[in-house]
Amino acid sequence: MSTTASSQPVSGALTSGHKRVIIASSLGTVFEWYDFFLYGSLAAIIAKQFFSGVNETTGFIFALLAFAAGFFVRPFGAAFFGSLGDRIGRKYTFLVTILIMGLSTFLVGVLPSYAAIGAAAPVILIVLRLAQGLAMGGEYGGAATYVAEHAPVNKRGFYTSFIQCTATVGLFLSLLIILACRTALGNEAFEDWGWRIPFLVSIVLLGVSVWIRLQLSESPLFQQMQSEGKGSKQPFRDSLKGGNFKLMLLVLLGATAGQAVVWYGGQFYTLFFLTQALKVDPTTGNLMIAGSLALATPFFLFFGWLSDRIGRKGIVLGGCLLAALCYIPLFKALTHYANPAIEEARVSAPVVINADPQTCSFQFDPIGRKSFTSSCDVAATALTRAGVPYTINEAAPGTVATVNVGSVQISSYEGGGLSKEETKANSEAFTKQLKSTLTTAGYPEKADPARMNKPMVIAVLFVLAIFVTMVYGPIAAWLVELFPTRIRYTSMSLPYHIGNGWFGGFLPTISFSLVAATGNMYYGLWYPIGVALMTVVIGGIFLRETRGVDITK
Repeated sequence: MSTTASSQPVSGALTSGHKRVIIASSLGTVFEWYDFFLYGSLAAIIAKQFFSGVNETTGFIFALLAFAAGFFVRPFGAAFFGSLGDRIGRKYTFLVTILIMGLSTFLVGVLPSYAAIGAAAPVILIVLRLAQGLAMGGEYGGAATYVAEHAPVNKRGFYTSFIQCTATVGLFLSLLIILACRTALGNEAFEDWGWRIPFLVSIVLLGVSVWIRLQLSESPLFQQMQSEGKGSKQPFRDSLKGGNFKLMLLVLLGATAGQAVVWYGGQFYTLFFLTQALKVDPTTGNLMIAGSLALATPFFLFFGWLSDRIGRKGIVLGGCLLAALCYIPLFKALTHYANPAIEEARVSAPVVINADPQTCSFQFDPIGRKSFTSSCDVAATALTRAGVPYTINEAAPGTVATVNVGSVQISSYEGGGLSKEETKANSEAFTKQLKSTLTTAGYPEKADPARMNKPMVIAVLFVLAIFVTMVYGPIAAWLVELFPTRIRYTSMSLPYHIGNGWFGGFLPTISFSLVAATGNMYYGLWYPIGVALMTVVIGGIFLRETRGVDITK
């Protein structure tokens, strides 16, 4: 492979030079998704370790928000590091970004818990998430640009799809290390201190990544641009000018937003749904997710390859449309095959809270001081913790909330003004009665492995993962080809990371909160469905096909 600035490769086999470029660029994606799935898989443990100063429901949402904080700042990282990459080069910029990403992940493993240092623990955790997010904002655009600018014209989709494919490698690494630690240490020791090990071993991946990237030369198109004096002195400002700003906005709404929610919905939200809503054992859930992804991984490369022949746009938007149409039936199928007892109990003994709507609060306390003491809140909190879906019926103002489990009715209680002893006694009595009634009605505390149809669960997860490969496999090539060389790093990074950082990164928090607020276990799916449909319409009307375009300009 030529690394001179004279021209762009137009054809050829996958050479050792190409392989080195792809591996080096993909390592950042491995790191990104290793950290992503590590934090996501351990969100419940992280909530207990760093957010134990608030109630359980708030702590879990806080853990998701800390997770999402890294995604919130990604566009700012994209602006800073993207501008840096367009000015000083692709290679050195994403060498810096992977150092920051890797150290941020490693330091989570040595961070003292809330019990040890109090409020400083969650503050430092969020700072590390912010640093990781900022660095990631500059990582993906650099990797995709670097590979595409080395790739033959007729193989950009295929070559850049290797970056997308390695996201699965990050998932597998995280799952394997978590499972190995959990198995070797036991659940109690793992949740106490063993959860730190997966974060600590990331230092090995960091060392390998830095060593390989130090061996690389600069992108040939960047060298050519610099030698011809065509570079931008202010890439961020130039990216926001006129038609390019409009194009970035269209790419955000018509490509990356939909790609993001399908990616996060099809992989990450499924894990939440299996373990939180369906009460599947976390190890079993992780293994089934891993199995489905192992089957789907080759399709990242397939759809990247296919996009070199039929185009990027139709594949990405087709994946968004299929996901939007199929999410609700597929997630209902997960319930049917993973925990049919919930499905049966909902039919035979639906749960309804009868309450004055004015007394029902959204179950989230941002400062940990609010007490959810109304009878409606008491009932909703108990049902949410039990993982039981419910609906809320309006009752007369001032009435004490009741919970109907089929034909059986249980009275809640007003917790305001009660002493701690009275609150404890009322809570224990209500929880005991509710639990007994739910059990009698057939609501399971955990998914029954004997009734779980694992092959069908994996099959459903595989279909969801196929949608992911459709939207993610060709996206890097499509983004690279939409923007000019002089501002490409910045211009593609911004919409990609706003889409993935904001639309996608906040999906778990938004969807979980929607479910908690309504009691409907499928209600959170309307968020990714709505965003995916928006992308199909805007992308279909306003974005062009780019297969085979000249990216040397």
